[in-house]
Amino acid sequence: MTRDEVLAELATLEDPKARAVNERHGDPHGVNLTKLRALAKSLGTDRELAGELWDSGDVAAQLVALLIAKPKQFTADELDAMLRSTRSDKAHDWLLNYLVKKSPHAAALRERWWGDADPRVRAAGWALTTHAVATADLDRDALLDEIEREMRDAEPKLQWAMNETLATIGIEDESRRARAIEIGEDLQVLADYPVSKGCTSPFAPAWIAEIVRRRED
Repeated sequence: MTRDEVLAELATLEDPKARAVNERHGDPHGVNLTKLRALAKSLGTDRELAGELWDSGDVAAQLVALLIAKPKQFTADELDAMLRSTRSDKAHDWLLNYLVKKSPHAAALRERWWGDADPRVRAAGWALTTHAVATADLDRDALLDEIEREMRDAEPKLQWAMNETLATIGIEDESRRARAIEIGEDLQVLADYPVSKGCTSPFAPAWIAEIVRRRED
């Protein structure tokens, strides 16, 4: 299929009710994700088509693009440009999870995005830090210092990413667990976040305690 054919097919899958729900969550598209994934599966891997779909600016098309591309097919500059062009939280997250984290450029991009002026780009740097904190030689005390200083007043997506790093340090590093819990208790970030029955709270002290408990059982 060509770019225009994919866009036409996505248009037939558009659901106004789904769009209304998605837009409330930062995702301006109206395509059911199961149907979107099925379309992507029918296309197979196609780097050229993925680039054309991404450049269309259509969010549903960008999600398809991320599903038909492979991490090693993109340079660091291409991934950087893609991240900066996202206007969808899901496209932002899928880009990180499906391409960047599996890319040979992940470590370099983490450093590039770490101190960026754009909070969404910085959030991506923190997401990569969460991914790396259990394996890479990172200064965990410095990370905790920065979280303690900045997380409470951070923009929501950046705040969420920093909170994930805080919880991950508390879970993976027993020697720093008490401090991670103390920071979470002091800042109270996501303490009131609604959680469905049976799900783990994103509030770092509760999250840390629950995962540690499961591992010890």
